[in-house]
Amino acid sequence: MIRPTTARIDLNALQSNYREIVSFLERERPDRPPRLIAVVKANAYGHGAARVARALEEAGADILACADIEEGHALRTAGVGAEILVFGALSVSDLDGLFDLRLVPTISTPGAARAVQAAAVKYKQRLRYHLKIDTGMNRLGFRFDNLRRTLPELLASDTLTLDAVYTHFSTADLPDAPLFDTQRVRFDRALKDIEALGARPHYRHAANSAATLRDTRVWFDRVRPGLMLYGIVPPPLASTLDLKPVMTLVSRVVAVKGLRVGDATGYGARYVAERPTTIAIVPAGYADGLDLRLAGRGHVLIRGKRAPIVGSVTMDMLMADVTGTEVSPGDEVVILGEQGDERIDAREMAASIGTIPWEVVCRVGSRIERVYR
Repeated sequence: MIRPTTARIDLNALQSNYREIVSFLERERPDRPPRLIAVVKANAYGHGAARVARALEEAGADILACADIEEGHALRTAGVGAEILVFGALSVSDLDGLFDLRLVPTISTPGAARAVQAAAVKYKQRLRYHLKIDTGMNRLGFRFDNLRRTLPELLASDTLTLDAVYTHFSTADLPDAPLFDTQRVRFDRALKDIEALGARPHYRHAANSAATLRDTRVWFDRVRPGLMLYGIVPPPLASTLDLKPVMTLVSRVVAVKGLRVGDATGYGARYVAERPTTIAIVPAGYADGLDLRLAGRGHVLIRGKRAPIVGSVTMDMLMADVTGTEVSPGDEVVILGEQGDERIDAREMAASIGTIPWEVVCRVGSRIERVYR
């Protein structure tokens, strides 16, 4: 049995997006195009990490990135054979998984360095790692201007091998923010300091989706697309890349109801009909990851037309105003995607409620069946 509300995941679109990004990099820098690190953290941005990761492998991805060791375990369990980079902090993790699952850790603090080194000694293995540099995000990473003091102990390890160096931009999607260029300059400085300490990483990376679109100077040896893989351009940026949305979120009308003037619908009676109104009841709500703020702001598509969401988004249902449209129980409802000539994408939904498209897709709930094509 499958609930009426499902997420259709188009793996052909995903692979097409991967190839489109590769082609873009090759066109823009034909002499030395960077390769990709495909980001599949947070259950592949809500799309389902197991199937997405395997499809990306088929498309040519040789490195996938996840948030933590637990996500890496899920990928290996699903049969993923590509290299898996763990982005997140390791200070409270069970490091055995790094060795059992053949994961590549990020080392971002001196404490994590000592913990990973001790684990490598225990397993009698030499472990490759990526070194994260904090250039202004002030989250994880070795501070860019203190490396000559903090790195020598790590670089001297006889059980750990520096494979790559990277940083993360905090304002890549804000075109007017000066911190982006400041971080770029700081990373260049950090790379020189690391080289002066005698380290020779195999490659460098810094660019997420927004930075990849914004500035070829930060492409280095690899780029880390996440949102673009799933067919979404980070707002407010624009792109000429032929990217296709990978997720379509659909449901079906389960009931149609008439409201008289003065009738209210939904918790709090926030919507009161000012004219004879017809509403469609749709079995999708905040337990499925839809935002409460969609009521009065967002739309769904029914019979190829936009239907405003009214009343309140409840745990399991929402109501849509379909006045003037012949709607019946069983009609398909598109929450994200295309129907007829109309389309609602994650950028539009995010803008309507004052959030970001990353949150829109990542919040699609676990009880929603992912149906893969």
